[in-house]
Amino acid sequence: MPWGPGVAGRPGETVAAVAVGGPPARGPRELRERPVRLRGSRVARALLRLLGWRLQFDGLAAPQGVIVVYPHTSNWDFPVAVLAKWGVGIPVTFWGKDTLFDVPLLGRWLRHLGGLPVARHTPQGAVGQMIAAMRAAREQGRFLWLALAPEGTRSRAQGWRLGFYRVAREADVPVALVFLDFGRRAVGFDSFWRLSGDVPADFAVLSERLRDVRGLRPGLAAPVRPL
Repeated sequence: MPWGPGVAGRPGETVAAVAVGGPPARGPRELRERPVRLRGSRVARALLRLLGWRLQFDGLAAPQGVIVVYPHTSNWDFPVAVLAKWGVGIPVTFWGKDTLFDVPLLGRWLRHLGGLPVARHTPQGAVGQMIAAMRAAREQGRFLWLALAPEGTRSRAQGWRLGFYRVAREADVPVALVFLDFGRRAVGFDSFWRLSGDVPADFAVLSERLRDVRGLRPGLAAPVRPL
């Protein structure tokens, strides 16, 4: 996927420029090194291949971070994402609608997968708790990745909720862009970014990276812009 020109950043990083002509705009730094290696399930990878899906993963940029999964347009996204999770071998924490966790067996299974129930009318409490947990994981050297769909719904949204952005910035961890591309039948990690705090510049780069990704129901994919 094309994106703007870069200038040198810290070792293993580049700074994406979102301005055309003139000095580069402030934007996120891409993390190109993948020091964290995982061993996933061969069975899960084989199932994905059997279903006609290609899994893309070549390591993580850090032991902690936020995975942004896009787009979320169908109930079929979840089983594909779970197989990808098992195929990669990554233990993740994710937020889910609290009412799902009240369903017998389903709630227990979701918790087993790493799910945390979140009430939609009070999501800010979960964001603050995750920031504290992510900071503690960094200080203690523990593995912790949060995975979420920033659209927050399968229905057409007007943009992305900024909970992921707050966690990444305030805990000082990278963001991983994960695509669910039903057009190419491909799922995986596109790239890793350290956000700059300049929300428009950061979103301009993220939007460009995900421009060609197609959900199962393309018309329901939210534009990659902040709400």
